Amino acid sequence: MHRQPMIRLAWEKFLANGQLSPGQFLSQTIATSWARSRRAGVNTRQREAPYASEAEVFRLRTQNADLLTAARPAVERSDLFLAEAKSMMVLADTSGFIIETAGDPHVIEDGRRNHLEIGGRWEEDVIGTNAIGTALASIKPVQILGVEHFCEDVQRWVCAASPVRHPIDGQLLGVVDISGPASAFNPQSLALAVALGQEIEASLGRAAKLEHEVLLRHFVSKRSLWLSEDILVVDRRGVVVHATQKARHRMDAQASNTLSQELRQMIGVSLSQSWESNCRRRFPNASLEIVKNNDTDVGCLIVLHQTRSRTTTMARTQSYTEISVGFEQILGESAPIREACERARKLAPNTLPILIEGETGVGKELFARAIKGASPSAKGPFVPMNCGGMARDLIASELFGYAKGAFTGADENGYVGKIEKADGGVLCLDEIGEMPLDLQSYLLRVLEDGVVYRIGDHKARQVNIRILSMTNRDLLAEVEAGRFRRDLYYRIAAARLRIPPLRERHNDLLLLAEHFAAATAARLGRPTPTFNVDALILLRSYHWPGNVRELRNVIDAMVTLNESGRLGVDDLPPEIVAASRVRPQPSASLAGVLPDAGNLKSAERSTILAQLHECRGNVTETARRLGIARSTLYVRLAEYGISYSRTPRRIVRRLGGQAFERPDDGHLRAQHSD
Repeated sequence: MHRQPMIRLAWEKFLANGQLSPGQFLSQTIATSWARSRRAGVNTRQREAPYASEAEVFRLRTQNADLLTAARPAVERSDLFLAEAKSMMVLADTSGFIIETAGDPHVIEDGRRNHLEIGGRWEEDVIGTNAIGTALASIKPVQILGVEHFCEDVQRWVCAASPVRHPIDGQLLGVVDISGPASAFNPQSLALAVALGQEIEASLGRAAKLEHEVLLRHFVSKRSLWLSEDILVVDRRGVVVHATQKARHRMDAQASNTLSQELRQMIGVSLSQSWESNCRRRFPNASLEIVKNNDTDVGCLIVLHQTRSRTTTMARTQSYTEISVGFEQILGESAPIREACERARKLAPNTLPILIEGETGVGKELFARAIKGASPSAKGPFVPMNCGGMARDLIASELFGYAKGAFTGADENGYVGKIEKADGGVLCLDEIGEMPLDLQSYLLRVLEDGVVYRIGDHKARQVNIRILSMTNRDLLAEVEAGRFRRDLYYRIAAARLRIPPLRERHNDLLLLAEHFAAATAARLGRPTPTFNVDALILLRSYHWPGNVRELRNVIDAMVTLNESGRLGVDDLPPEIVAASRVRPQPSASLAGVLPDAGNLKSAERSTILAQLHECRGNVTETARRLGIARSTLYVRLAEYGISYSRTPRRIVRRLGGQAFERPDDGHLRAQHSD
């Protein structure tokens, strides 16, 4: 180590006159660090670093529990491979406090002389140039050899340290250091410190990914229950894991960088007990739900509800952004959805009010927009309004509007209600069954007379609107129970349209899943992923209480979290895997010749061959019933060793005592063979 005397000389001259001449023996990093140490007033004769009390050590280790957990495997291995290497591993937090040590017990014991032990604080401004403090100050890997340390008694050490950052947001979490006596210098120490730091960062990344999966699965399971579409999924560091389209637009409008910083302050640096109150100060009308995993708060869902803020008349009266939907955009080839589309097509040209019935998430608004697009009012506005979950006064003012000064806090210019905004077009009333009983008579009067009165105003305003109402309730039962006016029911339900739930459209599920996967991948700038057959079987056997909306959310989360481009069972939410207990069984006529459905692969094979038998070998009909493309069915048959010949009367595959053949009519038929 011939450079050490030269560095010693440079160090002594620097202490004497404060001048630095780095030259070839003194790096700029060391020279800059010495200058910082001198400005901080560090005494070169200081023998030991400051030392924290036992209570403070406990607090620091608790505060850095995530870092300690992620570093545990590295610490345990360091205890083994450094045990006789005259070196120790040191883990410190962002304040330079040592929170863990491992390695050669003799070196660890020797470190106590300088408080190079748990509880010692090794920031530059208190103990001068050292690997831990200098790595924190420069935020890059450094190696400090002997006399490169600022304090004389610390010069008996050689140290190499590398910063540890969180892989999600790059936040500095601490430092990994390898230290040992100067006489036992190992040139690989810096490489080891960097490798251990990367290992810890990878462990933190895996833990964060698991927590993000928990958050997204919780979001998917709850999304259909909320009235608002403005939802943020935020992890416990305050990082936005997912934002719905409306929430993303709001973030873009409000400078997403600024909002991200605010969320870090509201969530990331605060205890979970304060998350809700912090968010309420920023989003007064928001609701927050904390998500737990094994009793640990891993993040939260922030639902941004609509506000009644005072805005300008121009902003309030601007036209809605039209989403043009045609019937051809309603995906599905199953009989129930085709029948619903055909009925809707026939009803669209008429001006009759239509009651669109269906469970939550089946796509009622999609049908409403398609009906509007095929109606005489296609060029008019489409004005949606949700009648559920709103206070009576708010529903009234939103629906009918109000005059200037109608009530305390009213906009000074008045407000144009949804009915007026829909003039010449369609007013779409969602959850019509939730409308308060006393407001129903006012709506009935508007529908009967074509005239609307704003709240606090006696001026009649003529409107020409078509009403499309939507409900997930049995409105006739509500009428019988006295919760919905009978006369209003017959006024809005001149025609009824039922949208089938997803469980009645099994043949459409795979088509929808592939469509949603492609849309999400395109939004993320990724190639469209493919589905593992096992995952498709579980998707088809699930009950889907949240219908198409739930399927869309599940596929969205699967594609977002997947990195392989192949969606399998491991990508599915656990509730779907747990709930999908039923496996398809082969038909009785093939039970003796098909393999036992003991696993997903054989279950798929049994299902396809059973359906092929039921369809008497008609490949087109089989593919339609299974809800897959005919080309996909050909691929599956080829995987099972069944070739589909396009030449007449060729035997293609024997199954037990049967053989399938394809005569000139294009069908596969089973014939007995000796």
